[in-house]
Amino acid sequence: MTMDAAISFDTACLLIGGTWRSAANGATFGLENPSDGSELARIARGGPADIDAAVLAARAALSGPWGALTAAERGRVLARIGNAVAAQADELARLEALDVGKPLKQGRADALALARYLEFYAGACDKIHGETLPYLAGYTVLTLREPHGVTGHIVPWNYPMQIVGRSVGAALAMGNACVLKPAEEACLTVLAFARIAQQAGLPDGALNVVTGLGEEAGAALTAHPGVNHVSFTGSVATGALVQAAAARNAVPVTLELGGKSPQVVFADADIAAALPFLVNAGIQNAGQTCSAASRILVERPIYAEVMARMAERYAALRVGPALADLDVGPVISRRQHDVIEHYLALARDSGIAVAAQATLVPDAPAGGHYVRPTLLADVPGAHAIAQQEIFGPVQALIPFDGEAEAIAIANGTPYGLVAGVWTRDGGRQLRMARALQCGQVFVNNYGAGGGVELPFGGVKHSGHGREKGFEALYGFSTLKTVAIHHG
Repeated sequence: MTMDAAISFDTACLLIGGTWRSAANGATFGLENPSDGSELARIARGGPADIDAAVLAARAALSGPWGALTAAERGRVLARIGNAVAAQADELARLEALDVGKPLKQGRADALALARYLEFYAGACDKIHGETLPYLAGYTVLTLREPHGVTGHIVPWNYPMQIVGRSVGAALAMGNACVLKPAEEACLTVLAFARIAQQAGLPDGALNVVTGLGEEAGAALTAHPGVNHVSFTGSVATGALVQAAAARNAVPVTLELGGKSPQVVFADADIAAALPFLVNAGIQNAGQTCSAASRILVERPIYAEVMARMAERYAALRVGPALADLDVGPVISRRQHDVIEHYLALARDSGIAVAAQATLVPDAPAGGHYVRPTLLADVPGAHAIAQQEIFGPVQALIPFDGEAEAIAIANGTPYGLVAGVWTRDGGRQLRMARALQCGQVFVNNYGAGGGVELPFGGVKHSGHGREKGFEALYGFSTLKTVAIHHG
């Protein structure tokens, strides 16, 4: 594999113990360009033997140069990697656009977010402290934060760089050695990151990357007896399988499994301030975002106005190839395209009105997986459109009357990841923040600019455990209590 101005990849793309190699059985698979359906590259289809080699390499790194580094030294390594990522942000953005289908500006934002994660965790490495605990006379009791050991990471295709930053970055900061399995739909920026990390001086075996299929490499990683912690971002169904496999080895897991996140707009809200967030949080990355605001709950006195103003924004949106750097690119695959179109057909069959749709540019390649962002009006709260994660650029407008109904609708799905609240009433802001069942609540904003520092995760079917911020470091460590009897 080479990493140069043109970034190219070959089948020797498994990074194990500092060496780039092909899959043990020689198998490969292709990566598709979502913008036109062409094949971007053929890469190694790793399997159980490769996972086993990667886990052994990670274990060796813990007892070798990586494990010997002090916390401050780990921080310096991560800082160098972060600086190198930032320096190559434009190149990484282009690669992400080709691989995932997101517009260039979104790919560049992801690359800079990866650099910021590494910057944050580089600075946090030597700031995770234990405690001394008051106890019996003649005792000194203290606690130590220690790495789990070998951590397994399965990252999805929608935000490969960002999720590597928030999971692998935190795990390395705590001194773990990582085995990373990227989604088979989008591997290229993960491989580029691994090359950058290696060139920046990350010791061999601290990060190992095995590309391959979920049912082969992914399943082998989650069930491996040499893995001490598993981090997974993806679907609820796959998350359940990951948790079951890890449970056989009594291994803790961090699961982020998606959402059906609401933004709740009250009649006293600043509508002009809310509008960009209401739309952008639903169509970013073609709606393929776990925290996408796929439900817009609007208090009835301003419902018609909000619908009209959102429809204006939708009408101005342009959809096309990723490298054209428009508002929205293609979705990741034909399968995902068909899932989204199924839900839109279901809405039509149910008599749900289309309030607005974006425009597909005329020169969009026929082989691309394009879905026009769609705003649906008057969606019943119990309908599948309002209950199930579509994972596409589809937003449901839902009217409500009063605070109690808003809370009931917002909490009335199996998910609980993120919510937004728009109101000038300070008391209502706090009541809503406490009443909403989710891991993050944003008041008069949504997403807080990415919020590397802000703990992120869900409740209910959205998963458990927290990523981002210092909470991620606690999750990638284990607490040891030491009681010393000295008389």
